[in-house]
Amino acid sequence: MMPPQKSPGSGTPMSNGSLGIGIVGAGDIVRTRHMPNLAEVDDIAFVAVTNRRRETAEAFAADHSVPNVLDNWRDVVDHPDVDVVWIGATPYMHARVSVAALDAGKHVFCQARMARNLAEARDMLDAAERNPGLVAAVCPPGIGVAGDRTMLRLLRADRFIGTLRQVRMSSFGDTAVVNDLLHWRQDFDVSGYNVMNVGIMVEALQRWVGTERDVQAMTPVHIKERRNPETNAFEPVRVPDSFTAMGELVSGADYVYQWSGLAHHEPATEVWLYGDRGTLVYDFDHDTIAGATSDDDELSPIEIPADEHYDPNVETDFIDAIRTGSHDTGLAPSFARAFKYMEFMEAATRSARDGLRISLPLD
Repeated sequence: MMPPQKSPGSGTPMSNGSLGIGIVGAGDIVRTRHMPNLAEVDDIAFVAVTNRRRETAEAFAADHSVPNVLDNWRDVVDHPDVDVVWIGATPYMHARVSVAALDAGKHVFCQARMARNLAEARDMLDAAERNPGLVAAVCPPGIGVAGDRTMLRLLRADRFIGTLRQVRMSSFGDTAVVNDLLHWRQDFDVSGYNVMNVGIMVEALQRWVGTERDVQAMTPVHIKERRNPETNAFEPVRVPDSFTAMGELVSGADYVYQWSGLAHHEPATEVWLYGDRGTLVYDFDHDTIAGATSDDDELSPIEIPADEHYDPNVETDFIDAIRTGSHDTGLAPSFARAFKYMEFMEAATRSARDGLRISLPLD
């Protein structure tokens, strides 16, 4: 016999004590990252799944013993045995599913990026704030994680570089030039203001150096048409393949961040942090740190100690946050934290469009 429908904000687990998980969007990242980690968590049950194509949802259900294959995401949200809605769909669905799930009394784990734009992110944050008893988080980026604790110690406790004065970050790649296909990440209707790995990098940098006081940006689209892989027709592209942002951090330091998908022979993705007492460099491609004080002649490697090497299981952390009532989802940002990088993306987009320096936070 089915348990009664949960009231909004209750998050009551299934009658057998397990947390029931309903999956909206069963793509590669859910299959390869989330499901293996969730499989290690005790007392959860995969209740239902839906995907863009029913045949892929059925294949997923067969692989992971999910009893219910549903045709509509709303049916997953409304299923009485679902306590947690796990969103693996692309960004155009994040806001509508998250808001409906939270208002139906379900916890939400949402794949990154948070939403297509700030208005959608605001809707998600408002829904989380309407339902404070529920846990809502966004999947964190994997970049910079291994050395996260060491960087935080060096910057805050050790004050290795003293007062931060300048931040320089570059992330170049060839994602825009490897072929002429229109990937969903380059489809504005699907991705919105999310560009390359901009949000991923900004989220990591905000953990280390804080948020931005203002931004001035250039976001050109160099490759203006791409071939739709389903229709084989060329379509106009609105998502930038180059992105440069500069401004001042809340701390008073200045920053220059640059991304490109046009680089055939790209350098390593790095951030250089310059302070009044020294320099730190983090190589995101290899998770290595180098540094030097003002008294040193050159940069030297800085070891990431074994007890600081960070390899979180964000899925376990999320489930633990529900069960303990702590709302501490570890590395996975709450909707309030994720809103910060969405605000940066919105401000940078407005700056590039209007040719203005935009102050943060936005009104």
